[in-house]
Amino acid sequence: MEQQDAGRDALSRIDTGKPHPARMYDWFLGGKDNYPVDEELGRQLVAFAPVIPVMARMNRAFMHRAVRWTAGQGVRQFLDVGTGIPTEPNLHQVAQEVSPDARVVYCDNDPIVLAHAGALLRGTPEGVVDYVQADAHDTAAILEHARGTLDFDRPVALSLIALLHFISDEDGAYELVERLKDALAPGSFLIMSHLTPDFHPEEASRKVSDLYRAGGLTMDMRSRERFVRFFEGLEPVEPGVVAAEDWHPELGEPVPGQENVLSGSYVAVARKG
Repeated sequence: MEQQDAGRDALSRIDTGKPHPARMYDWFLGGKDNYPVDEELGRQLVAFAPVIPVMARMNRAFMHRAVRWTAGQGVRQFLDVGTGIPTEPNLHQVAQEVSPDARVVYCDNDPIVLAHAGALLRGTPEGVVDYVQADAHDTAAILEHARGTLDFDRPVALSLIALLHFISDEDGAYELVERLKDALAPGSFLIMSHLTPDFHPEEASRKVSDLYRAGGLTMDMRSRERFVRFFEGLEPVEPGVVAAEDWHPELGEPVPGQENVLSGSYVAVARKG
């Protein structure tokens, strides 16, 4: 009943007058948990770049492969910031398929994600899945809540998937990542994907950014050099910083329609020594 009450309260707090990245991502993936304002901006973006839904699926497929790989390295704890609306398989399902005792904490700031958190909290009997409603900037609140489920004296895989391009340098993108990295024990991993202008014509990247900004959203596609800065002090694992489709493709299945499509995202996994 407590979870149901939280869901109803969350639904009452949803701002349907402004698009939200989590709901737009849901629309790109073919989900139903979005609103006309999200679909409107989504349709504008797809009208300009019809491959965007495929790119979204390629990004999510990277997350699946990276979590599968990290769990295969013995990591049993995961902190996923910027979770988005549940779309199976979710991160905990991938991790617990490798290790049923995996412990996962999800975090997002969109009330609609909280409203659907019940779907995120159904894990294996051996494992633990938790959710915290918080903004990515509020790292203190995220870590305080996560410590109730995760042991930060042991390795944790920190997942920041398709999040940081919605946070500008001026708004503290690098600082919030540093605070989260500082909390991790040696042997932990950072898993990240990020939109970049490097794979597409400058004019096209600028148009996409302008459409997001016209919808009231920050969009800061970062170059490879700026993306690499997030990993300072960490040891990249092979193959290093690459396009999403090039990160260990053998660990998953190809995304339908990805042939001749560039994901438009840099990805990497790096270890804290």
